[in-house]
Amino acid sequence: MAIKTIKDIEVKGRRVLVRVDFNVPIAGGEITDDTRIEAALPTIRHLVEKGARVLLLSHLGRPKGEHNFEYSLAPVANTLSVKLGQPVAFANDCIGAHAEGAANSLGDGQVLLLENVRFHKGETENDPEFAKQLASLGEIYVNDAFGTAHRAHASTEGVTHHLETCVCGFLIEKELKFLGEKTAHPERPFVVILGGAKVSDKITVIDALLEKADRILIGGAMAYTFKLAQGGKVGDSLSEPDKVETARKALEKAKEKGVEFLLPKDNLVASALDFKSGTLGETKIQEGDIDAGWEGVDIGPKTIDTYVRSVGEAKTVLWNGPMGIFEIADSAKGTFAIAEAVAGSEALSIIGGGDSVKAIKKSGFAEKVTFMSTGGGASLEFLEGKELPGVVALDHD
Repeated sequence: MAIKTIKDIEVKGRRVLVRVDFNVPIAGGEITDDTRIEAALPTIRHLVEKGARVLLLSHLGRPKGEHNFEYSLAPVANTLSVKLGQPVAFANDCIGAHAEGAANSLGDGQVLLLENVRFHKGETENDPEFAKQLASLGEIYVNDAFGTAHRAHASTEGVTHHLETCVCGFLIEKELKFLGEKTAHPERPFVVILGGAKVSDKITVIDALLEKADRILIGGAMAYTFKLAQGGKVGDSLSEPDKVETARKALEKAKEKGVEFLLPKDNLVASALDFKSGTLGETKIQEGDIDAGWEGVDIGPKTIDTYVRSVGEAKTVLWNGPMGIFEIADSAKGTFAIAEAVAGSEALSIIGGGDSVKAIKKSGFAEKVTFMSTGGGASLEFLEGKELPGVVALDHD
C-alpha cells in the first residue's frame, strides 16, 4: 500500500492542516529535548517553500480534556520560530472563533501553531463533531505524527473523514520505509537486538521478527524470563514467571525457523538497587544462574563481546530496548556498548523508538545511526504488523 505524500499534491495558497508530534518535555517553560520538533521541520519547510498556509496541530502531555496551561504549546511556537527563521503565530485554542480567525488571516508561506488538541475531550474520544471543527480550519490534511499514528484520535483519524485530500509528511514516509520496507526485505544478515523490561510488551514483536531475522539478541530484564523458560535461576531479578510458557514458545519457534536466539551468558548483578537515588549496592559479574538476594541489572562483559561481534557481522540492524538499567551509570555499560557497536557498524541501522532512542542519545552516538524512529508504541505496533489507524486513514494508490 503506497501512501500518498506531500510531494503528490499542490499546496500553494491552500490551508494545510498538519498533525505533528510536538509532545516534547518542558521544564520551567523551556523545552529540554527538541528531537520531535526537529523531526517535523522537513515537512513544515517543504510546505512553507511551496506557498502553503500551514496550520499545525499537536498534543502535549495528558491534560485530560481540560485547558491546563501547564500543557500549553506556547513555548513550542517560540522554539519553532527560531528553527524556521520566521514568525510562527500561536492560537490559544485549536477550535472556535480565535482559531478560525487566525487560520483565515494566514498568508502563503505563513505558519500557525494551534493550542493543544487534548485540551478537548473530543480528541482522545475521536468525537466526530470535534474532528469536523478541526477539519473546517483546513482544506488539505497532512499527518506527520508517527508517534500517535497508532491511536484513532480526532486529529489523527477523525479529520480524514471531513477533508478530501489526506496525505503523509516526510517523517511518516521515512518511518514506513525503515520500519516497514527495510525490515520486511532486509539486507542480510539481519540482526535484531531487543531489550527492555517485559516479554509481555515485546512478545508479538519477537513473534513477527522471528519470521524475518537471522539472529535475535536479547537483553534487559526480559532476558531473565527467557532464562526461567530454560530452567535457569534468576535470583531477585525483574522477571515475569507467568510469561515463561510464552518465552518457551518463542525459543521453540526460533529453533524451527533456524533463527539464532542469543541470551546473556553473564550478567552484572547487584545486591540492591535504588532507582530513585540512582545507586546500586554491591555488584559482581555472574555467569549462569543468579543467586538469591542478587538482581540482574545489565549484560556482562562476555555477552557484550558476543553481541558487539554479532552487530559487526550484520548488514541490517534493528535495535529496540536497553540492555540494562542505563539510567544508572554503573549499569549502563551494556547498553552503551551496543549503542557504540550499532553506530560504528557498516550496517543499515534502525533504532526502534522509545528508550533505545534515549539510550543512544545519552551514549553520544545518535548522529551515526541510519534512522531513529520517533514512535514508541507506534513503532512496536507497526513492527508487529498491526495497521496504524492514522496511516490507514490517508489516501493511497
